[in-house]
Amino acid sequence: MRNAIKGSLVALSFVLVTGCEMMPPPVQSNARIRVVHASPDAPAVDVCGNGAVAFAGATFPGATDYAEVPAGTLAVNVVAAGSDCATDGVIVADLPLAADTDTTVVAANLLADIEPIVLNDDNSDPAAGSAKVRFVHASPDAPTVDITLVDGTTLFDNVAFKGVGDYIEVDAQTVDLEVRDETGENVVLTLPGVTLEDGTVYTIYAIGLLAGDPDLDALITVDNG
Repeated sequence: MRNAIKGSLVALSFVLVTGCEMMPPPVQSNARIRVVHASPDAPAVDVCGNGAVAFAGATFPGATDYAEVPAGTLAVNVVAAGSDCATDGVIVADLPLAADTDTTVVAANLLADIEPIVLNDDNSDPAAGSAKVRFVHASPDAPTVDITLVDGTTLFDNVAFKGVGDYIEVDAQTVDLEVRDETGENVVLTLPGVTLEDGTVYTIYAIGLLAGDPDLDALITVDNG
């Protein structure tokens, strides 16, 4: 009887061990995240994720590449470049990041009021022969604006500070763009010769200051490159 029980236990152990060996390892689900430094008077910053530096020395105006991180909640802490990640940051946020998604965190506003704009990115391909574009208003002293062609055709209408003009698809081409105040009459910034290539996803950020230094300008990123 004792030998029978012992034999059964050995057989069970073999099944358990063999079964464990046959089970594939769990697949790690990841997300991607990047940072845009759009705070015109803020110094270079390090962006920490879960206590470790994810992006070092991000400067205005600029955008990092995407970094791949495990899906889940990412504890973000934005600190002066070279500071320890345990330092109290100018931006502290817990970001839920779903698997297989892209997220952009924009450090926006003046340093005294710096805050994040969190964007859900759609980097799927546009239709053949087209580019995909969105607009983010990140200039703290600029009014609500329209983005138009030089003939007045409106691409993005009445976008306020911290607002986002949703993705649109346009024919691949080189265009001259204008940033106009909400009346649609007054041009506050011209963007000549903007090339929108076939199959490419772009974000246009209004950055800088309308009445200050640095001047109002645009940062254009290629998002699916």
